[in-house]
Amino acid sequence: MRRGLALGCGGTLGMSWTVATLAELERAWGWDAREAEVIIGTSAGAELAVMLGGGTTIAEIYRAQLADPQAPSWLAEHLRAGPGRMPPAPKLAVLRPASLSLAGAAVRRKAPGLAGVCGLLPCGTYDPSWLVRLAATTGNHDGWVDHPAVWLVAADYDTGERVAFGAPGAPAATLAQAVCASWGLPSWLPAVEVDGRRYVDGGILSPASADLAIGLDLDELVVLAPMASSDPGRPVGLLAAGERVVRRRMTKILDNEIAAVEAAGTRVIRLEPNGRDLAAMGPNFMNPKNRGATLVSATASAQERFATQLVAR
Repeated sequence: MRRGLALGCGGTLGMSWTVATLAELERAWGWDAREAEVIIGTSAGAELAVMLGGGTTIAEIYRAQLADPQAPSWLAEHLRAGPGRMPPAPKLAVLRPASLSLAGAAVRRKAPGLAGVCGLLPCGTYDPSWLVRLAATTGNHDGWVDHPAVWLVAADYDTGERVAFGAPGAPAATLAQAVCASWGLPSWLPAVEVDGRRYVDGGILSPASADLAIGLDLDELVVLAPMASSDPGRPVGLLAAGERVVRRRMTKILDNEIAAVEAAGTRVIRLEPNGRDLAAMGPNFMNPKNRGATLVSATASAQERFATQLVAR
């Protein structure tokens, strides 16, 4: 079985949901996610892809998420150093839109509407050094990870073009550049320059970039998409209602991508949070205080799914 893995965007808590769900998936299937033919990571999914591609197990990452003292010390420190607080407020001089050209591309329908909105946001100011250290810890002597096909998805900040660093034909980038670019959420984390182009979070174009698997001759693609939900439940509060607006759009994008992958002959296993999971996560996906509740809910939801559906191999 040639199986690929797509890990979507979703911030700090999206990653927690993904780790818990993937841990249950591994248990149900007896499959090690590090054995995927290709690992496609977007934003927080790119961070997780780097860990898996560098040899870290999901069990180790899960223990670190729980602050288990048995977790590798470097991994526990990495999670503590992540984006668990609001970035410093930008100075008035840099409150201007960071990419009017991207906003213009969206107006001309050359880029998604969400990408256009992100072009109007100011540059991010959060320090991405925790991702740079991750790359240094997991990278090999060739400047990437040992896994032969880890692709980290980013967006050109001026044109809206999608780039999968690490894929054939992609611009040459260091592992640190690629993971920082894929995580570069506008107004939160800074854009990353590679070969004269600026790149930001690939999630502004797609929640998981599942369609990049087309043409890879995969039998199956496992997609974990924390920012898509076919059954998102009822939002509580204005922030949650706003989050659902973005989520509905991302869900539609993923629907189209999965339809294209299936039409190309690859079976897709789609995993996404339900309303209970979203309630546990809350509307602020960068809030580490909800990490424990997210892990508990995601684990329960995954166990229910795998107990009621014939997904074991």
